[in-house]
Amino acid sequence: QVQLVESGGGLMQTGGSLRLSCAASGRTFYSSAMGWFRQAPGKEREFVATVSWGGTNRYYADSVKGRFTISRDNAKKTVVLQMNSLKPEDTAVYYCAARAGGTSVDPESYEYWGQGTQVTVSS
Repeated sequence: QVQLVESGGGLMQTGGSLRLSCAASGRTFYSSAMGWFRQAPGKEREFVATVSWGGTNRYYADSVKGRFTISRDNAKKTVVLQMNSLKPEDTAVYYCAARAGGTSVDPESYEYWGQGTQVTVSS
């Protein structure tokens, strides 16, 4: 079992930065790949970034590549999504998720989800 709580969302202007954090609890965090997903109003949930259990492998959606960075600290049981050069199209509810095994871009493959944090980017 893994419990996830996101924080760090808010309102930011275009070009600004935000740092999302995901605090995890549960013994299986260390063997879980972690992911960030987002869902804008009227749209399906979409992949943003994922990191392997050891932090070595990281993958990003093309839309955020070069602007967002995912990282994890297993000692602190946290996953961070650093978001730079924000755009209005980044506006969405952002979710942290965990899955056993390797990384995945498919939200259906993730077993545990946080409650989400709102990110709004104004133009």
